[in-house]
Amino acid sequence: MKAFRGLDSISVTVGLAALAVLGFLPILFPGKYLIGVLTVAAIYGIWSVSWDFMSGLTGRENFGHSLFIGVGAYTAGFLNVQFGWGPWWSLPASMVIAAIFGLILGFPTLRLRGPYFALAMLSAAVIMQRLMLIFWEFTGGEEGIQDITPLIKDPLHYYWFVLALLGAITWFLAWMARSRWGLILRAIRGDEATCLAAGLPITNYKIVSLIISAAFAGLGGALYAHYQLQVSPQLFAVVTSITIITMVYVGGMGTIFGPVGGALLLTLMTEGLRNFGEWRLMIYSLLLIFILFFLPNGIVAPTWNKLRHVFSQERP
Repeated sequence: MKAFRGLDSISVTVGLAALAVLGFLPILFPGKYLIGVLTVAAIYGIWSVSWDFMSGLTGRENFGHSLFIGVGAYTAGFLNVQFGWGPWWSLPASMVIAAIFGLILGFPTLRLRGPYFALAMLSAAVIMQRLMLIFWEFTGGEEGIQDITPLIKDPLHYYWFVLALLGAITWFLAWMARSRWGLILRAIRGDEATCLAAGLPITNYKIVSLIISAAFAGLGGALYAHYQLQVSPQLFAVVTSITIITMVYVGGMGTIFGPVGGALLLTLMTEGLRNFGEWRLMIYSLLLIFILFFLPNGIVAPTWNKLRHVFSQERP
């Protein structure tokens, strides 16, 4: 279990069990619809956990996370359709390009205090969305980039691939969060002035965290592009970032694994409410308001912590 050093055995066991259950669901209940919903949920899980690593740990909420998602998706589309690159090359390329955007944006924005970082990132995402429309000759305008080559043709196999990546990314970021690096990020969130007085290069820590967050968001964007087989400027929209932030809050901000559960829960809840017709949006909104107001620490993380406490007491 050396690969899971820093994570307790109960968390590792339950995490692997959860991945196994999610992997077997399409076999127990076969159908393209369920596979599609679970694939999208897993991609949202990657986006949510990548947001939580930087914003959840440092407390600097990024309202422009959709920028990195869109950059990753468009990188995959450009390389595949415009330059004829194989689809597998788009995954590392999307991570690199998104990370570069994180580096470029991180230097000026993470020096801002208060809500100005969130507003600056939000503005950057809006500007990027507008640029995709202005340079329509290269980006395809509102229609975006079409006819992207699928990464894996079989939907079930692609879902398993995305699910495996989600598990690996969550493990890596959870390990990082429990390392000295993660402790420093939490310390920055708790008292930035004290960390600065202690001589810690807090801006550097935040920038590198944003780069890691951007890289995995870009990877998720590429996975989404190769699943939908097209990308559009809508990926840069504010609603994308808001949806991800909501999933993080429902799962449990700053817990890494909680946002993954929040993404799965809200995606499945959205699909489950489709039969309610015009009442769907109202029911969904009321449920979210109830969670955010009466369960400020989320649902997934607190529930899991209680279960882990019970299991640890039962162990001899």
